[in-house]
Amino acid sequence: MRFSRQFINVTIADFIVRSAYQMGKTPLLPVFAQTLGAGEVFLGLIVSVSTLTGIILKPIVGVLSDIWGRRSWLMLGTLFFTIMPFVYRWVSTPEELFTVRIIHGVATAIYGPVTLAFVAEMHSHSRAERLAWFGSARNGGYIVGPALGGWLLLILDPVSVFTIIGFLSVLAFIPLIGIADMKKMEFEHNLFFSHIISSFMAGSRNISVWIAGILEAFIYMILYAIKAFLPIYASSSVGFNIAVIGMFFSIQEAVRLIFNPLGGRMADKIGYKFVIIAGALILAFSLFYLTIIDKVIFFVIAAVFMGISQALIFPAVIAQISSQIDKDNLATSMGLVGSLKNLGKVLGPTLIGILIYYFDYVQSFRILGVLLIIGLFVTLCILKLHKKRIANIY
Repeated sequence: MRFSRQFINVTIADFIVRSAYQMGKTPLLPVFAQTLGAGEVFLGLIVSVSTLTGIILKPIVGVLSDIWGRRSWLMLGTLFFTIMPFVYRWVSTPEELFTVRIIHGVATAIYGPVTLAFVAEMHSHSRAERLAWFGSARNGGYIVGPALGGWLLLILDPVSVFTIIGFLSVLAFIPLIGIADMKKMEFEHNLFFSHIISSFMAGSRNISVWIAGILEAFIYMILYAIKAFLPIYASSSVGFNIAVIGMFFSIQEAVRLIFNPLGGRMADKIGYKFVIIAGALILAFSLFYLTIIDKVIFFVIAAVFMGISQALIFPAVIAQISSQIDKDNLATSMGLVGSLKNLGKVLGPTLIGILIYYFDYVQSFRILGVLLIIGLFVTLCILKLHKKRIANIY
């Protein structure tokens, strides 16, 4: 598959900022929050609160990038990725960390819908495979980030690691210089707000947007619960060191990177729904498997299963959305899905923090696995009922 210079540039920029951002997520952020005195429930909120910003902003950014173009928004997002890591030096309480995380979330709220729309609108041919390759490059950041963050924590304090993250993020401006807007929506300036409203309505009326968003919300609820509390569980209950835990998330993302193009190709050939179901079931199995392991090799196997599950799910979900919506409202729809996805990111750590408060880590992880299966079943039932209703109309 041949890639354009536009695709390569936006992919490199995304890789840089995601690598740096993930250095500050897991295992760094839970460790930093714990050193500040955050309890289980509030720690879960700290880890997930940056995604709360995206719930509100992603649809808005999506609409505005559909109208004004993508490039200026990518520049603004990169600016937030660069500046915010330096602010952590002045954080001294869990409450201050909570506030900084909310503002830091603006960066991903911008990059999420804008980069996906930028890549999806290039060509209609092999869209799932192209999105899968972009996802693989993005996942490279999820590999580099946790591993590098975990190793740096062995020799540096958390604040120093955040400072390094800020300097690394500056490099993303270099590939963005070569990016140009492929299209801007033509409209009368006095009809600006009516275009915003019509874009929201077009995206929100599409059942594919809601189904994809609900699916991603369930999946990210699980993944962010694991990101928030697996470092603490694995270190305190199982006895793994922080470098091994960082490598768990890197291996998970490495497997996802390798299998992502294959997952996209499978979705193109045998259908999105089948691939999504298979991935969700593998993820549910992984949650149960995590609760019975006590050796590093089994820890690695769990990471492999989780990586495969994500490689199957995410290219299929994004391709399903982009194939069934109006191209002029593509980023708007991506933003709506991103909001639902971020809702899952918020609910996951918060929910498991509450579960751990009343139960233990093992029971909490198993409950999440059951909830994932139930959520998948409910979503598929909604899809089936919608298809039956459409068939009755026509």
